[in-house]
Amino acid sequence: MNIRSFQLSDYAHVNQLLKRVLSESCYAETIEALACQLSYDSGLVLVAQAGERIAGILIGTVDRHQGYFYRIAVDPPHRGRGIAKALIAEMRQRFMKRNVRHVFVALDHHNRPLMPLYESLGLPVWENIHQLKIVSGS
Repeated sequence: MNIRSFQLSDYAHVNQLLKRVLSESCYAETIEALACQLSYDSGLVLVAQAGERIAGILIGTVDRHQGYFYRIAVDPPHRGRGIAKALIAEMRQRFMKRNVRHVFVALDHHNRPLMPLYESLGLPVWENIHQLKIVSGS
């Protein structure tokens, strides 16, 4: 497995992954956030590549020196293999390089089932997701 930055050639595979694993409303919100984050800082969109397949994606964002894990998705056949943890670990490194002071999980009703994962990694949760927007802030 290889964790790396999103590349334009990944778009079709990522789009299919998100459609497969997210609800329709979550997909609509996430694809919009993905486009915004790619336009501001594509280095905060990570993919996990397993062979020729995209097995997972993590969208992060930074606003006022605070980092947020916006959305994570792992393809069901690849779950339980540490992909989400590897994506989170790499994003934490990227946040550090951007002088992020605090890191939060942007929690909403779509990703609430992932709370045990976030808690096991000691990540604080920010539940005012309706106020979080992908922005070009640093």
